[in-house]
Amino acid sequence: MGRIVCLDVGDVRIGVAVSDALRMIASPYTVIKRVGWGPDVKQIKAICDEQQADFVLCGLPRNMDGTEGFQAEKVRLFAAQIEKAGLEVRFEDERLSTVSAEHALIEGGMHRMDRKDHVDKVAAAVILQGYLDRNS
Repeated sequence: MGRIVCLDVGDVRIGVAVSDALRMIASPYTVIKRVGWGPDVKQIKAICDEQQADFVLCGLPRNMDGTEGFQAEKVRLFAAQIEKAGLEVRFEDERLSTVSAEHALIEGGMHRMDRKDHVDKVAAAVILQGYLDRNS
């Protein structure tokens, strides 16, 4: 069993989190500033190779009623590019992950300006930890 790389895909940034090898703990890893599908996928592939990840877990933004909207479609299109690079992609509901990440950073005493640089990778860790907890 290997690690899992989780992505919180946004229009401007991609938050990245990684599980431990036993798939028990999710940790924030990095934030990728979006440049374009090619360079973005290349960075994700490099992270997956470095971490020896079995697959990529993409947070899928759903509406509160469970339906998928325009942003979910964009994530699925990006995930298709990741698959073309030879990586397996799975999806996990990401509703309220950014809100949870913001609350965690506020409770940790992080200033507002600093939170902007960390919220995406913490949101990815929230998504991944939920997946790990349900699939342990």
